[in-house]
Amino acid sequence: MKKIALNKWIGGRVIKTGLAAFVTALICNIFNLPALFAVITAIVTIEPTASDSIKKGMIRFPAAMIGAGFAMLFESFLGQSSLAYALAATLTLAVCHKLRLDVGMLVATLTAVAMIAETEDQFLNSFFVRLSTTLIGLVVSTVINFMILPPHYNDMVIKKVDQLYIGSGELLKKFIEGKNSKGLRIEYQRLSKELERTFALAQYQREEWKYRRHNLKDIQKFGIVVKKLEYHQKILYHFGNLLYLNIEKTKLPPEQSGTIIDSATSIAAILKDPRHKMNEQHNKLIEQLESLFISERDRRDVTEASKVKRHISQRITVIYELLALEDVLEDLERISHRNQRDEIG
Repeated sequence: MKKIALNKWIGGRVIKTGLAAFVTALICNIFNLPALFAVITAIVTIEPTASDSIKKGMIRFPAAMIGAGFAMLFESFLGQSSLAYALAATLTLAVCHKLRLDVGMLVATLTAVAMIAETEDQFLNSFFVRLSTTLIGLVVSTVINFMILPPHYNDMVIKKVDQLYIGSGELLKKFIEGKNSKGLRIEYQRLSKELERTFALAQYQREEWKYRRHNLKDIQKFGIVVKKLEYHQKILYHFGNLLYLNIEKTKLPPEQSGTIIDSATSIAAILKDPRHKMNEQHNKLIEQLESLFISERDRRDVTEASKVKRHISQRITVIYELLALEDVLEDLERISHRNQRDEIG
């Protein structure tokens, strides 16, 4: 219990970074090697996934070789001068970029500038010592990232997907209540950014499964969660269209406006429900909304400000977007039901 609480308070990646720095420095001290470069490398190479550590480590080592080479070259001619630092850093970045070693630029540049400050003579020996310590840092960080506190992105993605749908339901509810449009757009942007982060976490989980044991049931369950994430992307698309409309300007009689408000409120409640279950009352509201769409679709609206004829009025757009959201909800209910059936089976 204490271990879990500590992990939540500090964070697994922070713990692994500290452990990598400790182990790296310990190994360097045992072999009487300078620990500075190794520890710096270990700290900056802890990645979100073991897969990234392995892939990027294979890029960072040759990049570090380039940085070390330029450092020794310019120090041998220019000494520890400002020009030596500038040329080593600039050419290291340029060559790494040219060779498509971009993920290794940070390690390479740090290696280059730090070596100039530390090296006084025996340039060839210093070159191999620095590469050795850099390799130690890379290997230690990769091993620790793979073996210690493996991340469980699956659980994180499931939790975030539920939060996204709850947030979307609240956003739709606020829109129907006529809340401040600027505040709604800020909330919409926040949900969009959170959606991108969740997609990134889902990709991290896929990468983790390449190097860790997993079963088919976990993959199938995760696939449904990712599908819900993709559906949420569609939901945000329709929200984006709605937020530029004003429901108070739909110019409908109170009874018809009530149909729109009641339907949207019901859709918002179903979005927040993890099972996305629809009841008979909701289905009746959607039938009324469809009837309202049919009766209004051939009408055209003339804006009071400019008297410009609009091919699609605001009320038609509002109704259309709500019906489009309903289509997404029907798919969500279907996959949620399939998920529950699989869990029972």
